[in-house]
Amino acid sequence: MALITIYSKPDCHLCELAKEVIERCRQKVDFAVEIIDISQNPELLQRYRDDIPVILLDGDEIARHFVRERKLLELLQ
Repeated sequence: MALITIYSKPDCHLCELAKEVIERCRQKVDFAVEIIDISQNPELLQRYRDDIPVILLDGDEIARHFVRERKLLELLQ
C-alpha cells in the first residue's frame, strides 16, 4: 500500500488545502496517510519552515505548497 507523508504545522492554510485534496484522492484510491507536524521537530522545522506543506509518496517528494488532485491520482495508479 502506498504511503503519503505530509509535512505540516498548525495554522497552515496551504496544509489544510493539501489535506483536503489528499482525502478526496483517498476516496478513489486506497493509501495510507502520515501527517508529521514539523513544529515538533527542530530539524524539520529548520528545513521546511516556509516550504510547507511538503508531500511525499513512499518517501519521495512529489509536491511543495500545492498538490494537484489529478497528478496525485496519476502517481498512485
